Amino acid sequence: MPQQIAPISLLERLAVLEEQVAVLRRTGWWPGELPFYPTSADSMPYDDSTTLLTMWETILTPRTATLSLGLVMIGDQVSGTNTGGEYAVVLADTTTVMSGTITATFSYQFAAGVIDLTPYRGTAQLKVQIKVRRTSGATTGGKFGGGGAIAIAPRYAQLL
Repeated sequence: MPQQIAPISLLERLAVLEEQVAVLRRTGWWPGELPFYPTSADSMPYDDSTTLLTMWETILTPRTATLSLGLVMIGDQVSGTNTGGEYAVVLADTTTVMSGTITATFSYQFAAGVIDLTPYRGTAQLKVQIKVRRTSGATTGGKFGGGGAIAIAPRYAQLL
């Protein structure tokens, strides 16, 4: 004799959904948020290199059409000389999808963009890298001795 599953009432379904939303609010993570991981052993990824180096990266399986990404960055100040630079967001180690300059003002700057993931929808893994380099400022002293350093970090990364 076939068994029948009793239908779940609307109120029971609503209670389950309310609990799931409450859990998401407590943890602070929404399902579309993407974590990035620092590639530096320092507490805040700074770098004084004059070549683009990866400071943050993640690997994802592209299941959505876009990645909304926000960045925060700041240069260094060494003996009154401000440091500027540039940043790049690179997909699959080769394609630069977002880039810009970091002005030598020793103040926080913000950048945001929406990255099209549709060319990568068939791939199992996609590496996303946030890179930075110093282009102006002091060439000695600073955080690591090689001149002014640039700090960069993701503010948000959300798959849409």
